[in-house]
Amino acid sequence: MADLDRVLVLAGGMSPEHEVSVLSGRRVAEALRRLGVEVQLADAGAGLLDAIAADPPQVVFPVLHGAAGEDGSIREILDLAGLPYVGAPPQACRIAFAKPIAKTIVAGRGLDVPRGVALPKSAFHDLGAPAVMARILDTLGLPLFVKPDQGGSAFGAAPVETAEDLSAALVGCFAYSDTALIEERVEGTEISVGVLDLGEGPFALPAVEIVPDGGVYDYSARYTAGRTEFFCPARLDDEVASAAADAAITAHLALGLRDLSRTDLIVDRDGRVRFLEVNVAPGMTRTSTLPLAVEAAGLDFGVVCRDLAQRALLRG
Repeated sequence: MADLDRVLVLAGGMSPEHEVSVLSGRRVAEALRRLGVEVQLADAGAGLLDAIAADPPQVVFPVLHGAAGEDGSIREILDLAGLPYVGAPPQACRIAFAKPIAKTIVAGRGLDVPRGVALPKSAFHDLGAPAVMARILDTLGLPLFVKPDQGGSAFGAAPVETAEDLSAALVGCFAYSDTALIEERVEGTEISVGVLDLGEGPFALPAVEIVPDGGVYDYSARYTAGRTEFFCPARLDDEVASAAADAAITAHLALGLRDLSRTDLIVDRDGRVRFLEVNVAPGMTRTSTLPLAVEAAGLDFGVVCRDLAQRALLRG
């Protein structure tokens, strides 16, 4: 087995999630250094490829959130450079990053997904926003949830309680994406389930229950200490917890993911587990759910990061 000595952690990037990515990258770098691994922490900027060519790392650990980090593009570049990396391959990232496509695929594997539609900004412009919104409300009813078809950290996402809220939610969404995903809003317990594969097949970490103080898990609630209360393991009965774990593993496998992922779910008032979305580059900050779940599972975060990097190195 090859010894893991040098890892390049990629963090930052040009997406709106730059700050969160930097925090995630620092935490991964610190955890690996604690175990004696030499770590370089770098941004995905114009000088990256020259720096890699001059002094290639053994493995790259991408902790880039948003488009470049999750749409497969940075991983395509790493493949071109011949560098092994932690995480899903490009095609799987592209599929998972496109929320409507991911929903269709996991629904085909039997997961319960909220009803919804994905519409580009042009549809509202060309066909008349009032008429299109009226059809949405007639078909899906209220409440709704609007979010960009791609992206994370709740940028451009908003709940819709009344018909009047829908227009403002769409304007906010279109600031981040040209296509909006408009779904029925499922009331219930919001949970996050991480999946790891350290070489013996994917397994689910304990579900994390998310209780934001304002009722909505927005950007501030995600990354401001004290704004959200987390329960890990989530306060679910054994049958529901098992169903949530199965759903996360099903999504991980159905989308062709690798090494790690995080699936966001909601348990409705009837105890049904409903799929929301999958993240291929989960947050690694101190308020992120995947590290919380790693700890709750009795695992050491640094050892997990090292084992993921080691696995990537062995893949070559």
